[in-house]
Amino acid sequence: MSWREWALRDALAVQQERAAPHIPIVDAPPQLNPGAIATVLGLAAQSALVRSAEPLTLRASFVSSTGESRALLAGADGERIYQVGENLPGGSVLRRVEVTQVVLWRKGREELLPLQLTGERALRALEAGDQNPAPALSPIHLRPTADLRQSD
Repeated sequence: MSWREWALRDALAVQQERAAPHIPIVDAPPQLNPGAIATVLGLAAQSALVRSAEPLTLRASFVSSTGESRALLAGADGERIYQVGENLPGGSVLRRVEVTQVVLWRKGREELLPLQLTGERALRALEAGDQNPAPALSPIHLRPTADLRQSD
C-alpha cells in the first residue's frame, strides 16, 4: 500500500510541474500623455492660446458653415481677405476663422488674433441729398428668368 501511495504522489508531482505554464512577468504599459497626443493631432486647449505677435489687425470675419470662412486682415501693406490655410505676410498661417477672432499657426503653436472694433463704421449711411448716390444697376447684368411652373 505504501508503494501505491508513493507512486501516486510521484505522478501528481510530475503533473503539477507540467501543468504550471511559464508566464513571463511584463511591466505595466507606459501611461499615455493626452497633451502630447492632442498636440500631434493638431489640437490645443483653449487656455493655451496666446495673443498673436503678428503685426496684423482683424477687421472682419466671414464665417461659413461650409468651410469657406475668410478673414479681412489689415497690415502694413494694406488690407486683404485671407481664407483658411493661406500664408500671412509675417510667416504664419490662418488656421481657423471664428466670429470674434481668428487663430493663426505661428512657430509651431496656435496664436489668437481678436477682432479689433473701432469707433468708425465700415458702411456709411446714404442721405437723401448725398452727392455720390449709389450707381444704378445696369440692365446688361440682369437676365429674365423663365417661369418654371407647369400649367395644370
